[in-house]
Amino acid sequence: MNKRKVKIYGTGKYLPGIPVTDLEMDERLGTEPGWTRRVSDVAVRHFATDEDTASSMGAKAAFAALEAANLRFSDMDCLVGASGSKEQALPCSAVFIQRAMGQEQSGVPAFDIDSTCLSFLAAIDAMSCMIEAGRFRYVLIVSSEIASVGLDWTHKESAALFGDGAAAVVLGPAEAGEPSGVVQSAMRTYSAGANLSEIRAGGTKRHPRGPLPANPEDYLFQMDGPAIFKMSSRLLPPFTEELLQAAGTKMSDFKAVVPHQGSAMAIRLMRKKLGIAEEQLVYITPDHGNTIAASIPMGLHEAIRTGRIARGDRVLLIGTAAGLTLGGLILDY
Repeated sequence: MNKRKVKIYGTGKYLPGIPVTDLEMDERLGTEPGWTRRVSDVAVRHFATDEDTASSMGAKAAFAALEAANLRFSDMDCLVGASGSKEQALPCSAVFIQRAMGQEQSGVPAFDIDSTCLSFLAAIDAMSCMIEAGRFRYVLIVSSEIASVGLDWTHKESAALFGDGAAAVVLGPAEAGEPSGVVQSAMRTYSAGANLSEIRAGGTKRHPRGPLPANPEDYLFQMDGPAIFKMSSRLLPPFTEELLQAAGTKMSDFKAVVPHQGSAMAIRLMRKKLGIAEEQLVYITPDHGNTIAASIPMGLHEAIRTGRIARGDRVLLIGTAAGLTLGGLILDY
């Protein structure tokens, strides 16, 4: 494919509430001191308080991205919510983010793209095509997640992983002569793994008026980590090899690899199986946890903020999501 001439103009991040340390998580989970850190490698994560909503968090990250881009909301042609969790079932999350930004009368189209943990990657992929086609000029993409409200505290290994937070980017056209662009992208879904990571209630299947009334635990996040690990370890290497071959690039060409921060074990697997060097890996799990779809844009934001990537550097965004879905996107920043 030809490079899509788009550019990330600015990024932003917001972490809510107060930090929750690994020792505090040990207390909540009823485990011995040190267990959370040993199992998850998360030293600190943030949990939303009663003052935080997904939309208010998303709005703060969005304003930070607009400031970094030196643009205003009035410059935006579209607002995309790219989150795995929802503030409510209807309408979509992007609507509430628009309202939280004080833009409820703006008329700017607002809709969601949801591929759970890969929602941000899917949004960059789709909206870069829209910008390339001339449909939109500037697009604001926001991932805002409150994972903590849906944790099943009886599933300690899963609960220990997650944190809350939001991240946003402003995407727009690259000017003539600029190196930025989407080089290659791919996504594959293997629905044999659909039940390995799920929240069963909240839709039409398990509903107060439906044939399957929901039990309280149906509203909580359920994950079979070992089964996901097994599927991913088999599918991810050939998927990545095909992505790189299609782009005519190799792993050593990347200045940075920004993975979904699913778990420390998943990151170790990815590094080993895909041949990612330590200096390439953007690893933010220890001070963020798994923030669902916000984890990739948060990692990208941190790589830009700390100077790990500069204009023209090649970056790989990659990960897995519920589905089971694999996704990868090669970006020249």
